Amino acid sequence: MLEILWHGRGGQGAFTAARLLGAAYIQDAAGFALAFPSFGPERRGAPIRAFTKLDKQPITNRSEIEQADFVIYLDDTLFSEEEAFAELKPDGKILLNTKKQWQDQRIISIDGDTLSTEILGRPITNTVMLGALAALAPEIAIDQLITAIQGYMAPKLQEKNIALVKAAADAIHKEAQTR
Repeated sequence: MLEILWHGRGGQGAFTAARLLGAAYIQDAAGFALAFPSFGPERRGAPIRAFTKLDKQPITNRSEIEQADFVIYLDDTLFSEEEAFAELKPDGKILLNTKKQWQDQRIISIDGDTLSTEILGRPITNTVMLGALAALAPEIAIDQLITAIQGYMAPKLQEKNIALVKAAADAIHKEAQTR
């Protein structure tokens, strides 16, 4: 099972990203997905966590993810190395929206705020992180993410979010070539 833990703030789209990822994964009808949020105070800006579980078998465990294959931060102010590594499986990766570069190979950074502002006109990074995740996880295809966006996002949002997914995946691939 591939497990993804999302950290964000209310209004940043972490749960939307978790659901889009699940919708993308099940398109071939050979996979199963579960996506759900965990809210503290339900208000804009409050820290939230969302979870996505992907598997080729039916998913019976509906509990929160304790250790994930990918821990994704839409907001770097929520990031704490100690907590992030405690939530990460030994061979997992942390995907962090930040301008800062990290020496630890398990932390993959992308400047999602700048990328999304250039394309969307606002720093909404959920689809940035989906594109970056697709570049890192062979189980997730860009084409499937595009189809999920077309199926679940409002038509006026689709074109720019698809461009954002592609741009983020390209940025991660370029970064990998320089490592």
